[in-house]
Amino acid sequence: MAAAYELRCRECGKRYANAPLSICDECFSPLEVVVDLDQARRTVTRASIAAGPSSMWRYQALLPVPDDYLPTTPAGWTPLLRAPRLAERIGARNLFVKNDAVCLPTLSFKDRVVAVALANAQAFGFDTVGCSSTGNLANAVAAQAARLGLKTYILVPADLEPAKILNTQVYGATLVRIDGNYDHVNRLCSQIADRYNWGFVNVNLRPYYAEGSKTVGFEIAEQLGWRLPDNVVVPMAGGSLIVKIRKAFRELIALGLVEEKEVRFFGAQATGCSPIAAAVKNGADAIEPQRPATIARSLAIGNPADGIYATRAIRQSGGWAEDVSDVEIVSAIQELAETEGIFTESAGGVTTAVTARLYAHGRIHPDDLTVACITGNGLKTTDVLHGAYEQHAAIRPRLGDFETYLAEREQNVGDEENELELGGAYVG
Repeated sequence: MAAAYELRCRECGKRYANAPLSICDECFSPLEVVVDLDQARRTVTRASIAAGPSSMWRYQALLPVPDDYLPTTPAGWTPLLRAPRLAERIGARNLFVKNDAVCLPTLSFKDRVVAVALANAQAFGFDTVGCSSTGNLANAVAAQAARLGLKTYILVPADLEPAKILNTQVYGATLVRIDGNYDHVNRLCSQIADRYNWGFVNVNLRPYYAEGSKTVGFEIAEQLGWRLPDNVVVPMAGGSLIVKIRKAFRELIALGLVEEKEVRFFGAQATGCSPIAAAVKNGADAIEPQRPATIARSLAIGNPADGIYATRAIRQSGGWAEDVSDVEIVSAIQELAETEGIFTESAGGVTTAVTARLYAHGRIHPDDLTVACITGNGLKTTDVLHGAYEQHAAIRPRLGDFETYLAEREQNVGDEENELELGGAYVG
């Protein structure tokens, strides 16, 4: 393994050599990767990054992978898009969307973290890998393990969306459905990792896996012209993504690649599973686990591993956390699609709805440069839109039939607008 990084306890600071470890044997706190920024400062420049591939691997020198690692999957480098029509709807003037709904190879940000985890799985000599997952991680592990020729065992809650089940099995992975929620699944995976010599990306490989999320932050800064935004809105499941984006910004500042600036971080959760948001709102120092009950299954982690670190990142940055209902999630999925042409899964609906609320409550100023993180593709959770759209009877292939259809549609639209105006007048 390269000597440019090591493991370190997040609480007591004990240092460890690189190995498939995730828990400190002194204080039982989680381990994280610490990159040698002094060494990186001698070689990493804006020019060296720009000369790299159009993928997350342009930042390879800042990631915990062996020096001689040759990536095979071009994950990352997803679009950072202005969102003017959504911004107008929600009262913003300088809003961007970081769109990982088109991340390769499986259309979610989890492709980033898995790429780093499996690089280390190979370096540690594992021939079998696995994960506990609420869906997107399962897809990413199955696809990338297939490409690397690794055997795969993936454990998921039994109520996972059908599209995510299919999008795991198609890669040849062994998928095990568990009668329980994500926290039950994750506990079982920890036991399996102890019993077998397998690399579980979010158990014994977790410190390396989590570092892949930094590339979201690296890309945001570079795509903004090597500057940091004022605010970032991030969906939260385990809580790692929001922590690692903040870590990425701090590393860029330390390397002199961006000007120093304190970015405010805002966490987004579904009301049916919002342990981190609840802790932020209540000013609590500990996370109180919840039993998940939401359509946003990819965020349905009732006992988040990085929850306390997410609350710290939010509070220290001067940010906030919000949660939204399932009805609001569906409406936000539709709004993002209708305004910006981005079809997101339920987690993206959470981000979009929370972003709107933050503006409405005055927590984000309209002129602030704000980035909302969309982390997964809507094709994975089409079930949440079941019944949302009426399917009209087919018409004959004749102009007259089309004109009749058009006239009826315009009449219906007019009636709906009149109902909205009357309703608004009544409410006022």
